[in-house]
Amino acid sequence: MSDPARLFTAVTPSAAAISALREELGRYPSGRGPLRWVEVPQWHITLGFYGMDDPGTRASWLKARLAGLRAPTVQLVGTGSFPGVLWVGVREHGLTEVADAIRPEDEKRPFRPHLTLARGRAFGTIERWRRLLAEFESPAWTATEVVLFRSDRAEDGRRAGPRYSVVERFPLDSPG
Repeated sequence: MSDPARLFTAVTPSAAAISALREELGRYPSGRGPLRWVEVPQWHITLGFYGMDDPGTRASWLKARLAGLRAPTVQLVGTGSFPGVLWVGVREHGLTEVADAIRPEDEKRPFRPHLTLARGRAFGTIERWRRLLAEFESPAWTATEVVLFRSDRAEDGRRAGPRYSVVERFPLDSPG
């Protein structure tokens, strides 16, 4: 048993999807405004959040539930927002099934796949970016693995928010 950590599972975007999204964001040189933007290496699509948990125990639990699951097809499309959050939407085939297999038993919210881009209280800025990115579509990719991440507070003082690090990777079966 290892030390408990804040854990979640996710799939990460392909290099082509990241490149397309970075290029789209770069088309608007007017600045990013007062939002706190998620750094590119931290981009992910959350499948399940487990809170404080033992990494080894959670990894064993995940391995059993992910065995034999097919790799989903994923594409970043459009944008949306939650209060204080700007996100890119996800078009998927099979990702919901993967998420359902590994979601915590007590999770009540429906699975709503998205990639968080920025956070902040500047509703007008979030709305402006939501409109600018509304037609965005990345290349589709096959998500060949699920990643168990730990979330720790940044300790370098240069940025606010969590830092994510990989605990373990779980391969998915190729899609027939």
